[in-house]
Amino acid sequence: MRVQRHFTGAAPGSVLIQAGRTTVLCTASIDSTLPPWKAAANPAEAVGWLTAEYSMLPGSTAPRKKREREKLDGRSSEIQRLIGRSLRAAVDFAALGGRTITVDCDVLEADGGTRTLSITGGFIALCDAIASIRGELPADRPVLTKSIAAVSAGVFEGTPILDLDYIEDSQAEVDLNVVMSGSGEFIEVQGTAEGKPFSRELLNRQLDLAAHGIAQLTKLQREALGKEWPFAT
Repeated sequence: MRVQRHFTGAAPGSVLIQAGRTTVLCTASIDSTLPPWKAAANPAEAVGWLTAEYSMLPGSTAPRKKREREKLDGRSSEIQRLIGRSLRAAVDFAALGGRTITVDCDVLEADGGTRTLSITGGFIALCDAIASIRGELPADRPVLTKSIAAVSAGVFEGTPILDLDYIEDSQAEVDLNVVMSGSGEFIEVQGTAEGKPFSRELLNRQLDLAAHGIAQLTKLQREALGKEWPFAT
């Protein structure tokens, strides 16, 4: 996995992340407003929010993917909800206060694992965005409570594997997406048998493999962020 922070200059968090051929640009922006349904009568009691958007550029895959101009397709809508749910698990919104963070994940090239790479890169962008307003936040209450990373796992030609590429994913007998915290807690597990059902023993093997992969991803996130890693090491 390769990570380039501060890839663009406008957003306080901006990360280009690559795993194999899959490449995603993740940015995190902060607004000093809240959605109407989150607004508090007393601004001092406002609780923040995080949302995510996901898209694939037309040239990210072959054949060309039609640009989503008016309405997201079902897949993109489901993926951006997953990204938002996953990253919200890391945030103390009371500490964030009356702010909204938007994490945008734009796939530049797709070869499998775009949703999981978006979560892993999105967390790095989120860390940089939070660091940019550190002086405005309570010193005694961290906004970020845990690290978040995600990985795909599956069974290909009878063997459990990690981080499936497009060919492996399209032919997998089992397909899993696993989101975990850096301390090993599960945040989301999505799993599907693409043919015959699979056993609990096989599921456990894949989850163990995913946990090992996420431990490695967490280490890479920590190395990429350096002094901006928001947790004690």
